[in-house]
Amino acid sequence: MASPPSTIDTQGLVSAWWFDGKGGAGRIKPEEAVSATAPDGGFIWLHFRHLPRMSQTWLRQDVGLDAPALESMAEDQCRPRCVMFADGALLSLRGINLQRNALPEELITVHLWVDARRIVSVQHDFLSAIADFEDALGRGRCPRSQGEFVADLSMRLVERVDAVVTTLIEEADELEDAVLITETSELLPKLAVLRRVAIKLRRHIAPQREALNHFALEDDPWMGPKDRNRLRDAADRVARFSEELDSVRERAAVIRDQMVDARAEQMNKSMLVLAVVTVVFAPMTLISGMFGMNVGGIPGSSDPAAFWALSVFLLLLGFILLWSFRRLRWI
Repeated sequence: MASPPSTIDTQGLVSAWWFDGKGGAGRIKPEEAVSATAPDGGFIWLHFRHLPRMSQTWLRQDVGLDAPALESMAEDQCRPRCVMFADGALLSLRGINLQRNALPEELITVHLWVDARRIVSVQHDFLSAIADFEDALGRGRCPRSQGEFVADLSMRLVERVDAVVTTLIEEADELEDAVLITETSELLPKLAVLRRVAIKLRRHIAPQREALNHFALEDDPWMGPKDRNRLRDAADRVARFSEELDSVRERAAVIRDQMVDARAEQMNKSMLVLAVVTVVFAPMTLISGMFGMNVGGIPGSSDPAAFWALSVFLLLLGFILLWSFRRLRWI
């Protein structure tokens, strides 16, 4: 029996559980986890938090994973994927952290190593789906196989994506309703955030469908038909999310086009009014300028009523021009 590791070696260990394969489970003490063995017909779960500045020799040596698997589990921003090995499978998934002050597009990676006797998981940051999963274990909702374990955790990750995608769709609906009654300057920042979140989520979660479908093809005894169906269901939901995110992105582009068209139409109307004012006042300015020249021979220069007569004439000319433009439907 191996001796218990030191405190430094176990700093990355978050929790450890045993499962009897019949719906029963229990916690394993950290000092006993290194020597823990799976019950007959069951398995154990060792969950780690990756600490970049710690050596984590327990995870690298005592847990006994292959070097390629360890290198993959140390990656923080890897794409969702599934890699099959001779003695197990490595599944990398990404989830959304719904904690306060967490950005929805900041997806967190969780790696799962699954073999016949254990599951080793590594997360690079706090993930609410895993915390809720452990709470469910404490309430007695325990998986009976590794396949059921992975299917349950995958569904929890997918459910959180569903909440964020639904929020994005509702925001797109609100922007579509407000595009004609709200100032463009107020909507543009919201629209930019909506597009950015939709694009980043689409890029990160789309490969998750392929990873889940690939893992569902595992033919080990611990993967039952019900587990495969749940994994495929999770993959189908991820595909639907990808389509809805594409729709949100396209709707954001349409909303932006509507805002640009509305602004262009408003500018055209302003330019038309300015052109009409220019056309109306141009001849009046010409006439008043001619009569304002300081030269001899100007008609009415010695008549006191000439100023009022010229003013009335200019007013009549302005009304005639306005009437003509309205008749031509220029304004």
